[in-house]
Amino acid sequence: MKAKHQQTRITYRRRMVVGIVALVIVVVGATFVLGRSAPTSRDSRSGSTRPKVTHHLPAVFNGPDGVEARWVIEQNKLPGTSAWKITGTQAPGAIMGYTNRPQARLGQAVNVYVSTVAPTFRIQAFRMGYYQGLGARLIWTSRRLRGVAQPSCGASAPLYMVQCNWSRSTTFTITKAFVQGDYLLKLEGSGGQQSYIPLTVWDPSSTATYVVMNAVFTWQAFNPFGGYDLYQGATPEPGYPPPNRSRVLSFDRPYGYGNGAANFLTNEYPLVRYMEKHGLNVTYWTNITLTVHGGLLTEHRALLSLGHDEEWSTRMRANTVAAANRGVNLVFFGASPILRKVRLQSSPLGPNLEVVNYRDPQADPLYGVDNARVTQNWWGQPPANLPAAQLIGNTYIGYNNNQSFPLVVTDPHSWLYARTGLTKGSTIPNLLKYDFDGYDPSRPNPPGVEILSHSPVVIGFDNQKMYADTTYVTNRTSQAGIFESGTNNWIAAMQPCGSSTSSCPSHLVRILTGNILKLFGAGPSGITNPSVANWSTYYP
Repeated sequence: MKAKHQQTRITYRRRMVVGIVALVIVVVGATFVLGRSAPTSRDSRSGSTRPKVTHHLPAVFNGPDGVEARWVIEQNKLPGTSAWKITGTQAPGAIMGYTNRPQARLGQAVNVYVSTVAPTFRIQAFRMGYYQGLGARLIWTSRRLRGVAQPSCGASAPLYMVQCNWSRSTTFTITKAFVQGDYLLKLEGSGGQQSYIPLTVWDPSSTATYVVMNAVFTWQAFNPFGGYDLYQGATPEPGYPPPNRSRVLSFDRPYGYGNGAANFLTNEYPLVRYMEKHGLNVTYWTNITLTVHGGLLTEHRALLSLGHDEEWSTRMRANTVAAANRGVNLVFFGASPILRKVRLQSSPLGPNLEVVNYRDPQADPLYGVDNARVTQNWWGQPPANLPAAQLIGNTYIGYNNNQSFPLVVTDPHSWLYARTGLTKGSTIPNLLKYDFDGYDPSRPNPPGVEILSHSPVVIGFDNQKMYADTTYVTNRTSQAGIFESGTNNWIAAMQPCGSSTSSCPSHLVRILTGNILKLFGAGPSGITNPSVANWSTYYP
């Protein structure tokens, strides 16, 4: 009997110990969930993890690839669809359209103007993101609308501005269903005709970590709809830039490339998809937002300029410099940022819908009248005399649209190359293409520029051999970090390469992008990772 009672006590003590251990595990687990991390599942990209149970997560927390937000994670768990994609061969001009505002916020009405050969059509609004890999979520569908072939949109000297004057097809309102984000309005005719209209839905009350800025000024600069853009006219004329180029670019017309989406799907969407997949705490702007509401930039930690963002207004730049001086980090994923100086003016549809750039400052009617707003071919010429290098520490050196080059690692111990296993001299294949930036010691660069990659490239128009540089510099006063990739191909290179692996840069570029967003999302990056000047090693 005694042995039996002793065994019972031992069993009881064991159960007590097991119970206490279990309680400790529960408490620790709960603390883990309610703190900065959460229960997770494996992410196949790089072994990083992904939260599973969102209702226990804090609203904002640190993740392996940057600052995450519960609302973004929850949003991308909602049903997605691949129906946003254009299918079949599309005849030019079969269906096309534009809106009265490139960006909208809650409560605003969006007018849509459509021209089509189809008897009827409908509009679907897709919020672009990850959504279980399907890429978008359907938010709104219009009723079936009557198709109309709208009048052509002409242009004439001296402005060569293409501006449409179409009848309104329909109007919809930005309701709470339109969560802030990048949207594609898909126009679909009854005969299978399809195209896009891009729309940014923004939230002026946001305090998100990251601001993703759609480069709508540059989209318009290269918009060939109607035959004229900032770089060419409808007929070839000698000289560069040709005399019959546009001096004013109107948003009151469709985009004549990218199936109506301009450069969004190639130069911007891969980053948007990445950020939404990883639940990053993001808000969405356009160049117009930074121009008109740029004072709000100090409510955020990092401004992300995307794949091709060369047209900048005076107020865009002033707002960005002011924010950087107060500790807001800047990421320039594309080369040639802040290259050309533009200004905004109203169109018949509303304010800030025409982008002005005479390129020759002396031809601008404001020359000698309001030189602060005079437009220029590049920011470094008079009267502005403010090359982009003064802020960024990197300079546009040329382009190659036909040939790609590897990025060459020069500073493998940098935070940029964490988790990659890359060493000095390692290369990332096929990353450098299109526009290139390189360090130019003759420019008024900020002190402390650190060159993270120094890669030989060939300039396409004259076969000159030069170096494209990835640079990083920190503001000595505010400690804000400024990153510049050196290529326009960075975001496009984040896309998977299909069956190719050995020559595909996407895996490594996604890791580098996560390192950038993680560091720059934590606050002024110079506090923990001040730049270390090494430019004289490469440009003695």
